[in-house]
Amino acid sequence: MSQQDILNLAKEGDARAIAFLIGQALQTFGVTAKGSLENATLHLLLEAEKLPAEEACLRVAVKGLQRLQPNNIYGVTVYGRREGEQLPAWTQTVELKQRSSCTPATAAAPVSAAAPATVAPVKIPVGVATVPTAPIPVILPKVETPQNITTPPIQIPEKSPRKSYRIPTPKPTNQRKKKPSPPPDRIPTPTFTNQHQPKPSPLPDLPRRKTKKSWLSVGTLSLIFVPIAGFVLGSQFNKSSNTATINNVTSKPAVQKVGAAKPSRKESIPTSASAAKPGSQSPSQAAKIPANLPATVSIKAVGDMIPGTNFPYNKLPENKERLFESVKPYLQGADILFGNFESTMTDYPYSSKGGGGGMLFAFRTPPSYAKIFKDVGFDILNVANNHSYDFNEQGFKDTIKNIDSNGMKAVGKRDQIVYQNVKGVNVAFIGFSNYGEVHNSLLELKAGTEVVKKAKQKADIVVISVHAGAEGTGAQNVNNRNEFFYGENRGNMVLFSRTMIDAGADLILGHGPHVTRAVELYKGKLIAYSLGNFMGYRTLSTAGALGQSLILDVKMTPKGDFVSGKIIPIELSSQGIPSVDDDFRSVGLIRRLTKSDFPNTGLTIDDKGQILKKSK
Repeated sequence: MSQQDILNLAKEGDARAIAFLIGQALQTFGVTAKGSLENATLHLLLEAEKLPAEEACLRVAVKGLQRLQPNNIYGVTVYGRREGEQLPAWTQTVELKQRSSCTPATAAAPVSAAAPATVAPVKIPVGVATVPTAPIPVILPKVETPQNITTPPIQIPEKSPRKSYRIPTPKPTNQRKKKPSPPPDRIPTPTFTNQHQPKPSPLPDLPRRKTKKSWLSVGTLSLIFVPIAGFVLGSQFNKSSNTATINNVTSKPAVQKVGAAKPSRKESIPTSASAAKPGSQSPSQAAKIPANLPATVSIKAVGDMIPGTNFPYNKLPENKERLFESVKPYLQGADILFGNFESTMTDYPYSSKGGGGGMLFAFRTPPSYAKIFKDVGFDILNVANNHSYDFNEQGFKDTIKNIDSNGMKAVGKRDQIVYQNVKGVNVAFIGFSNYGEVHNSLLELKAGTEVVKKAKQKADIVVISVHAGAEGTGAQNVNNRNEFFYGENRGNMVLFSRTMIDAGADLILGHGPHVTRAVELYKGKLIAYSLGNFMGYRTLSTAGALGQSLILDVKMTPKGDFVSGKIIPIELSSQGIPSVDDDFRSVGLIRRLTKSDFPNTGLTIDDKGQILKKSK
């Protein structure tokens, strides 16, 4: 059978032919694909020695099907698992187009469903993973049918600066087992009146930057997949995000309700009112601090935040004021509250990532949402990340303007230093990413050193916000080498962080991997290699470690030396809403990662999240 014959079969909806093409697009990563069709839903099983990247693979499958446009396929369910395992580690379902009344609904059918008998078998070339004729031996969980979204289309002016294309908008769902309710004798939930996860994260086509060409060669057979493969492997700015669209909300969003406070115990996470004051300074140390300066300066920091998006269709909460409701008391009490805002805050209609639809991750949050960040107490919001240009330069400017006009400060423009004075101590913030056209680049160590030295001339404390590193559950460990994520250099976090401290920085706040990472004490300064996801309303995946997060509470001297810290454990619901984790899972995770990655660091982390310097 010729290559064109296989391509024609794929266009006709042959599951094995489609799986063959998708397998070719992913074969460089050792991923094999097996497919079957049942009830107008294509079931794809992706296997590799290492767990396939969830949303990157999902994007390849969805984009490929959108290009093939098989008439008999209305949805796709993709399963990812390691070779040799029976159960998939992740499952995603996407509705490709609306089903008519006579079209079978998406079924929770196993991947072992046979291919349609009306299609001739495909002869797969030698050397490529094949699909067995017998049913695929895999035990799969049931897949819920996603609800349809009825959202008014975005109003576009008659004269559009960009050509848009009408692409069917898939509606993926992320399956996650519901966690049992925590025991009542754990962390007390504060009573408060007002709560609320692409996978490789795409950055838009930025000015003065040429994207890399794909280095994946799959031959004429899979030319239809080359644009996708190029996205996965080589494109500098159009990466998938480790995002997964969560089940569509009904008229009432599934936010966590705050009830009466649970009975407290002796060891619990304090709110701002009951937070323990560090007492690690000796009288002689305290005596050296001028009377007009505080003994310590405190900074609370959180990771990636997306409070919902209205692009390409509406995924905003019914009541945005409730997004932070459960965690607001724990965000209080610090001199400065910092977070990474991984969306845009604009009404600009034209995305740098096309007309939307498919698995193209462009986030747009209404400007009115700036108020909820101000109300919860944020002082500094980082915008140096891979979503800041989702709506071109205009969207980037609007985001900064809307943050600044609501009494906060945005940090992230190239060569920008933001200053915040607290109790007579001048604190500087600098934002870095790996996109040097618009942000300070962590890949340019010399330039980064110069901007830190410039900040140190005016500031007592210099804080570095850096969006870097590979993404996902396979990227939790820190290594002293460059991290690459689907062909993109995400930098060497160890080298960058230590170099910035050598230049005068006092605190490094990392984010971007969407998982928490280790902490390190270097020359008396704290490095937090990743703060993980903090909020991703119906946008960020929260499965497993992706849903384990923290509020980092750091105490420093007025000169920036680390005094003490605390990990306030946070968990994200299936909709990406944060709440305090009674089981302290992120505490145990960060402690294990720190012992593994930096066994000789001068820090100890106890089982309640206290971070202290080791006694000499």
